[in-house]
Amino acid sequence: MDKITIKTPEEIELMRESGRLLAQVFTMLDDFIVPGVSTLEINDKVDDFITHDLQSRPASKGQYGYEYVLNTSINEVVCHGVPKADELLKSKDIINVDITLEKNGFIADSSKMYVMPDASPIARRLVKTTYQAMWEGIKEVKPGATLGDIGHAIQSFAQSHGYSVVREYCGHGIGREMHEAPQVLHYGIRGQGVVLKEGMTFTIEPMINQGGHKIKTKKDGWTVVTRDKKLSAQSEHTILVTADGYEVLTLRPEETLP
Repeated sequence: MDKITIKTPEEIELMRESGRLLAQVFTMLDDFIVPGVSTLEINDKVDDFITHDLQSRPASKGQYGYEYVLNTSINEVVCHGVPKADELLKSKDIINVDITLEKNGFIADSSKMYVMPDASPIARRLVKTTYQAMWEGIKEVKPGATLGDIGHAIQSFAQSHGYSVVREYCGHGIGREMHEAPQVLHYGIRGQGVVLKEGMTFTIEPMINQGGHKIKTKKDGWTVVTRDKKLSAQSEHTILVTADGYEVLTLRPEETLP
């Protein structure tokens, strides 16, 4: 297993800055993501804002051969949706926008669901529950807890609302690299897995399906969809393990800690 990097106080400060800047990207997008906008327009807007306004680097661009700065995952798309000029948001859509940002050598990673004005109550409930499930996982974070505690909290909350948890994708350590150790599963058993220590940084990013947990990857090699074509939602933050709990490095202005 790869070694988990414990961040120094100096590195944590740099990660706080990256997280703060990434939160600004979502604030900028709040008025931009509306029906009629294309997913490629969202991509290009974010590319320009990160590069010019924030003087930072979109860390996803070029990673693993990916040519865009974000993923746009609509409705039954679980993750890794590819921005397209001819993919326009419709009034009933839900969309996850997943963005990474690097500043001074350190990366932050976060995603947010945007709900279009005519989205169904079923879609809205899924989005709300997914967001809450992420927080159930985050609230478990403290020194001495385990990754299994996080996964169990997310899984039990999602399943209690009649949803399923995608198992093929997980959260991950983050810092100088976008993907570091450990892997953070969104299902699990309490008390099992890696024990958390102060200075660890990782993402918690559950993907929750309206129907079954099974997924498939489309022919483009990126886009992951639900096998049963039912809706999927995701929420993601970058988390720091502190001396007595957690800090959400990518917390947005409209969010309040539970």
